[in-house]
Amino acid sequence: MSLSINTNQSSMVALETLSATQSELSATENAVSTGKKVANASDNPAAFGISSQIGGDIAGQNAVNDGLSYAAQIVSSTNSAANSIIEVLKNVQNAVTTVGDNQGNATSLGQLDKELTGFMKQIDTIARNATIRGVNLLSGGTSGGTQDGLGITSNSMSYVSGLQGDTEILTSYGSLISQTTGAQGATLTDVLGLTTGSSAGVNPTSNVFLTASATGASLGSSYADPKTATSQMVIIVQKAIEAMTNVTSDLGSNQKTLDAMSSYGQKVSDSLTAASGALTDADMSAESAKLTSLQTKQSLGIKALSIANGQSQNILSLFQ
Repeated sequence: MSLSINTNQSSMVALETLSATQSELSATENAVSTGKKVANASDNPAAFGISSQIGGDIAGQNAVNDGLSYAAQIVSSTNSAANSIIEVLKNVQNAVTTVGDNQGNATSLGQLDKELTGFMKQIDTIARNATIRGVNLLSGGTSGGTQDGLGITSNSMSYVSGLQGDTEILTSYGSLISQTTGAQGATLTDVLGLTTGSSAGVNPTSNVFLTASATGASLGSSYADPKTATSQMVIIVQKAIEAMTNVTSDLGSNQKTLDAMSSYGQKVSDSLTAASGALTDADMSAESAKLTSLQTKQSLGIKALSIANGQSQNILSLFQ
């Protein structure tokens, strides 16, 4: 190779090599600092585009998962309320059974009437309070609908169950209860057949078992034969308990479904995240090794360029 002060080919080669090393080193340092081998479209247009689309799916699935969790909370709240109501109904059954022992005593029946009406208030209060952000699956009866002033705006709710937009609906249990009891009304106690003519949001002041009187209380007008009155009352309460048990069974089934969908939804979200990472995430062990190698090449390149630049100085010795 000839020596020239105008063209230093060795220096040009060393500079090109160093420049290439610097570019690789810059990309590797960026991968190490961000954890991504594809941080923007210029790194890999196809991988970046697919990853961006997957990112949209991840956001959508996360929204689905949040909706499933919300629906699960409503079902759980409703189930807790339904179980509490069943416990109150057990007390109602005990009270109406006691009516048979006190039919000739208006004062005692008056005390039982107050006790039973108190149980009715408990049932409707529990039902009204089973409300989450305006959704209540218990409070509205078959002829009730929404209840103004109580924060209850809907007796049903819909939720998205999958990334493709599949939708499920949780509806009021008024109709299901009515099928068992044969009763209707604007409040839960009406639909359970324990009260009649109640207004939504207003605590009941009476019950279907006993009628208040000046001396205490007497059997309701629908019980013509005192001998069969107690058994008729017990049947009414047992139907109410059966109806609420049907509600808890359905709620339990919905809870299992929601739990299964939530678990699957989380797996889908994890799979999408892994797929996106496979396209864009850097292998940190490989990048670490590459970084060390490129730093060594950079040092050698700088040394080689220094040597190449020094060759032109050798020409001076030829003229001495």
